[in-house]
Amino acid sequence: MCRSEKWLVACCVFFFVPRRCRTVQAASCILVLSCPWCVELVLPLTTVATAVMNRESFAAGERLVSPAYVRQGCEARRSHEHLIRLLLEKGKCPENGWDESTLELFLHELAIMDSNNFLGNCGVGEREGRVASALVARRHYRFIHGIGRSGDISAVQPKAAGSSLLNKITNSLVLDIIKLAGAHTVANCFVVPMATGMSLTLCFLTLRHKRPKAKYIIWPRIDQKSCFKSMITAGFEPVVIENVLEGDELRTDLQAVKAKVQELGPDNILCIHSTTSCFAPRVPDRLEELAVICANFGIPHIVNNAYGVQSSKCMHLIQQGARVGRIDAFVQSLDKNFMVPVGGAIIAGFNDSFIQEISKMYPGRASASPSLDVLITLLSLGSNGYKKLLKERKEMFSYLSNQIKKLSEAYNERLLHTPHNPISLAVTLKTLDKHHDKAVTQLGSMLFTRQVSGARVVPLGSVQTVSGYTFRGFMSHTNNYPCAYLNAASAIGMKMQDVDLFIKRLDRCLKTVRKEQSKESDDNYDKTEDVDIEEMALKLDNVLLDTHQDASS
Repeated sequence: MCRSEKWLVACCVFFFVPRRCRTVQAASCILVLSCPWCVELVLPLTTVATAVMNRESFAAGERLVSPAYVRQGCEARRSHEHLIRLLLEKGKCPENGWDESTLELFLHELAIMDSNNFLGNCGVGEREGRVASALVARRHYRFIHGIGRSGDISAVQPKAAGSSLLNKITNSLVLDIIKLAGAHTVANCFVVPMATGMSLTLCFLTLRHKRPKAKYIIWPRIDQKSCFKSMITAGFEPVVIENVLEGDELRTDLQAVKAKVQELGPDNILCIHSTTSCFAPRVPDRLEELAVICANFGIPHIVNNAYGVQSSKCMHLIQQGARVGRIDAFVQSLDKNFMVPVGGAIIAGFNDSFIQEISKMYPGRASASPSLDVLITLLSLGSNGYKKLLKERKEMFSYLSNQIKKLSEAYNERLLHTPHNPISLAVTLKTLDKHHDKAVTQLGSMLFTRQVSGARVVPLGSVQTVSGYTFRGFMSHTNNYPCAYLNAASAIGMKMQDVDLFIKRLDRCLKTVRKEQSKESDDNYDKTEDVDIEEMALKLDNVLLDTHQDASS
């Protein structure tokens, strides 16, 4: 046991063990050096039953208040402590979500284990958890020291036993949820306070030390800037593999990948960088086949699974890829999958030692905010609550698909057939593009000004330069897709009223665009009346939405 671990044991003994029981033997099982926690923090049944207000405190209280009332209060507190004890013992997300009082009790008792919250603490260093604003301290539940140490983001921090517990527990809960979502054999994961792009960069930088000769990353094209720039930022040269059109879908060109591996040589290739979640008509890469190619040529495989945790199909692809071939790590966003603020990601993998290498590559300590956010969220939801959200998302995908299909047929358009994409949908805009080259982008602007966010229109012939690389047909994932189209996605947390309101506003926007096209040549046509009508309709939609939300709450 290292010095920092001994210090953490001492802190846990001081705060969680009654004075009469404070022995090394009583605390020896606080740190468990075995799977699945890997130096995880587990407080056993014998040491957490009384927590901070131990039996001596309650006994003293009985001299002031009726013993019967004190015992009743003690039992009520034990019901909260029982939930905390089970969490620490099992390291898994509870089936049912916790109430706020249990959550706040847990967070408060973790926070007072950090040195900045010690009553008699005397800090004389340059980083002592001092905070000028009390509001900032409350916002962070007084977890000021962050997570990790300078050499490892997953390491225990001597000054911050509570924050270290928070970090370990969060990683354990997230691992449990990833398994629940479909990657059943994942070995390890950790939360990193960076979004998906920078987290991918961290993976690439870790591989650099294992493959010093490598300079290329093979990347089946997906028109999303952050994943492309993650390779550039890491100092590697992306080798773009164009997708092939199969029906309406854009799919991985496996022959082109193999040919490029043989052309460049496996030793010169850092990894294959594949993608699961994406905008239709692009569909998830052929992960199983790519994983086999990686295994056969001895090339690492990093998967961008940005918002794939919410999709059982994406998680199944990752699990199957690891089973039949090679997947070294897969990265997913916290905000897209767990409905928390932007700024965090999960790096996970099937090789425990490699995931530990990535965590040790992170320079310096890290913010605890993303870990705290996802911990609170998962404990509030429970595994049953998260599974319910996943089920509702699937139902909303089917509902959104049906509603868009009906609307598209009314305007002589069609819903693109993309059965391999479980999250995103695309509907053609051929009639708009045929009559007016700016009508497609105009539709996107109209939707945005009418408070429709997330929908994206993709015109033909767009050219974009990213970090010196020029992409033709940018946003469509290919140089020449047959038609312009509109994207919409069914992501976790979407409700039926969101779909209904989107369809209603899209319908009005399409009518307005077509009306403007048909009357564009009429100099005497006054558009003011139509604009006023649109504004009144928007206000009415907002009132109806507010009324629906009030009724729901």
